[in-house]
Amino acid sequence: DAYLDREIVLADLAKLVGMSQFHFGRLFKQSLGLSPYQYLLQQRIERAKKLLKYTDKPLVEIALNCGFNSHSHFGRKFRQLTGMTPKAYRVQ
Repeated sequence: DAYLDREIVLADLAKLVGMSQFHFGRLFKQSLGLSPYQYLLQQRIERAKKLLKYTDKPLVEIALNCGFNSHSHFGRKFRQLTGMTPKAYRVQ
């Protein structure tokens, strides 16, 4: 959670626990049911939902605070996972 706003690289995570990327990814998915990328994306979207609900920060700022490299990437992934745009989520 503390590093969701930063780039998180699979190789770095695997190295941290002393495993190959392949082995780490396989065990991660086996344990949590999601790939590391899917898990990270889900966590970023959950943080974005909280920021959308409880702050009036601009969408661009929320996107960057949640680790997305652009407003459009954030919007696409948010809609893909929630079925609505960040703006629509905020006003609901």
